Amino acid sequence: MAHRSPVAASACGGTRALTPPHALLLLYGLAAAAPALAQTEAPPTLEQCAAIGAAADRLTCYDKLAGRAPAPTTPVAQQALASTATPATAEPSLLSQTGGPLPPDSTSASASASSSSLTSKFWELDPIDKRGVFNFVGYQPNYVLPLHVTSRINRAPQSPTQAAVAQPDNRREEAKFQLSLRTKVLQNVGLPGGDLWAAFTVQAMWQVYSHSDSRPFRNTDYQPELIYVVPTAERFRGLPFGWKWRYTQLGVAHQSNGQSDPLSRSWNRSYLDAGFENGNWTFSARVNHRLRERAETNNNPDLVDMRGRTELNLGWASGLHTASLHHRTTFRGGNKGSNLFEWTYPVSRDQPNGLRWYVQVFSGYGETLSDYNFRQTSVGAGVSFLQF
Repeated sequence: MAHRSPVAASACGGTRALTPPHALLLLYGLAAAAPALAQTEAPPTLEQCAAIGAAADRLTCYDKLAGRAPAPTTPVAQQALASTATPATAEPSLLSQTGGPLPPDSTSASASASSSSLTSKFWELDPIDKRGVFNFVGYQPNYVLPLHVTSRINRAPQSPTQAAVAQPDNRREEAKFQLSLRTKVLQNVGLPGGDLWAAFTVQAMWQVYSHSDSRPFRNTDYQPELIYVVPTAERFRGLPFGWKWRYTQLGVAHQSNGQSDPLSRSWNRSYLDAGFENGNWTFSARVNHRLRERAETNNNPDLVDMRGRTELNLGWASGLHTASLHHRTTFRGGNKGSNLFEWTYPVSRDQPNGLRWYVQVFSGYGETLSDYNFRQTSVGAGVSFLQF
């Protein structure tokens, strides 16, 4: 018959129990043997610790391997109290420097570790917004417009140095899309806080509804850029009516439609840009300087006279809506230059930085390089993506 503990024997109504001296000796023996039993467990190896998935458990394993006492843990009840006592971080505004929406922060920690400036988040101006180099993000709006309708289509592109090319099958209805990316290649270089960015933008007009002409791409413009961005020092930011001067840019860009003569169009330019903000409003002003080309290779010598040398951009956000107005002008009177209006709204209200409904209205000269000297008004509707 197996021996029972005194408690068990008493509870079961047994008539034979261990004598007190025997019980005391057994208890003392178990107490003395417990530390020894605990120490018989073999210590973990470095490979076993590295294979643990959970970060907290992996750290505990490393501490045990190093012979370090584990840190005291916070009771679950206290953790729940702490989480309820911490207020939720407000969702940042959706307006980016170019009028597009901002993406959600990937973690709550990054949400709290960023400035409240829309422009600083976009160009990483303040030290708290710096994210290092070679992180590819959106630049100009990225969109797909399945339907883009123009008031008049250019069926004979020409320039002062290039003969007209007849394209009689071009339709007023087409598709339009744009893909634009940028990345910082140097951080904190030159002037205080200065960053060097590289960007690339491609915009295409696709005659997808032209069945008789094999649905060609009517025009595709390619634009690589280098942009040096310098944040404005704190003591110089303040402006009247609550506006702040946030940055100055110096850039150089090449734009070409990738065609051979007589359809070839291209130009090289440098530009000076300044950016300002006031709450959910942003504003930028840019002056372009066309770099000199040889007369025999200049296939659009009057481009800046038609398209304009100065660009003004006003952006706004309210709730889930974003809008921007882009104005190009020659400041020489007349009706040259152009206006571009853009509006976005999320396809799903729960994902404001995913796909967004996108509407674009253009009026003036230069919607494409082939149309730099061709005036038209167009409307496009579709979706935008890769907000920033």
